[in-house]
Amino acid sequence: MERTSTIDWEVIREEQFPVAHRWAYLDHAAVSPLPRRAGDALRHWAEAQERDGVVIWPEHGSRVEEIRGTVAALLNAHRDEIAFVASTTHGIGLIAEGFPWKPGDTVVTAADEYPSNLFPWMNLESRGVSVRLVPTREGRIWPEDLVKAIDRTTRLLAISHVEFATGFRNDLDILVELCHEREVALFVDAIQGLGPHRIDVRRTPIDFLAADGHKWLLGPEGAGLMYVRGDWIDRLRPIGVGWHSVVGSYNAPVPEFRLKPSAQRWEGGSCNMPGLLALGASLDLFFEWGLDAVVDRIADRAEAVRERALAAGWSIHGSVRPEDRSGIVVIEKEGVDPVVAALELKRRGVAVACRRGRLRISPHVYNNNDDLALLGSVLLSLA
Repeated sequence: MERTSTIDWEVIREEQFPVAHRWAYLDHAAVSPLPRRAGDALRHWAEAQERDGVVIWPEHGSRVEEIRGTVAALLNAHRDEIAFVASTTHGIGLIAEGFPWKPGDTVVTAADEYPSNLFPWMNLESRGVSVRLVPTREGRIWPEDLVKAIDRTTRLLAISHVEFATGFRNDLDILVELCHEREVALFVDAIQGLGPHRIDVRRTPIDFLAADGHKWLLGPEGAGLMYVRGDWIDRLRPIGVGWHSVVGSYNAPVPEFRLKPSAQRWEGGSCNMPGLLALGASLDLFFEWGLDAVVDRIADRAEAVRERALAAGWSIHGSVRPEDRSGIVVIEKEGVDPVVAALELKRRGVAVACRRGRLRISPHVYNNNDDLALLGSVLLSLA
């Protein structure tokens, strides 16, 4: 059942989400459709480029800096701790390659992590850094298993806020405590958590974070964010340095290599201007709706998905603890091929994903009961 809310989500659905006219779109953990306001930002940028070219660049540049402030507010970070990146993978790579490793150091991470939060760490083998993989038990990652994998050689724990294939939500407060007690840095892949959940880096002082905006934040692909806690900025080696990384002007007669004292030093060159403008438009919607209202609404929709799936005879995969849940719902049914099921759902107008042998369903704020009824009826027909 839907919770009582002062927000009219049906109006938002009609005004901002044209995708709802064609699809029961329940695949926001993959790539989200754009709200109309984000599409308008892209269209405005394209028209301005056609009409004015570089003349309009300062206006767009100022808007990008406003968006940096919006991202900082999203995380309760300082704007100097925010860099824009092309993807979550890009941000992870900057941290992995810039961290002050020594031969013999180790990284601990979960065995079920998305490859982008595995391979950059594994790629450090040539520098004498090894990776320890902690398996999932009972549909979740147990902090005590992570602790067992950490020893005096461990320099960093890399973990997702929400695991992409199970929907399990790691407790970042617990992970911060266990890491910092052991002088281990904490990196968070936040792409599946930002939006459905709040991350306050002042209350929960993680060290690094990266996320693209094209999933729950309703932005386009190629426009993401990286957070580097202020006391780490000078301790990491800057990677991808370019004209935008330094304090002085690229137009100075004598170039001076003096890095910016902020996370912008990792923004070496020109940014994905249209992508960031569109992401900023989507983030403005989140703040208009209220970040907590978005969290509550996605949780409500995810719980409704669980109810529909169970009523149709499917099983919920993952931890049964409410505090472990996220916006991702993973389901399975004996005798039903999830790939075939995903294709049939798509044929019937329901967009979901198949991940590691199970159906993954990820609703957002604008999904209504009609979407969920269609999902339930198709799941029932697949028995």
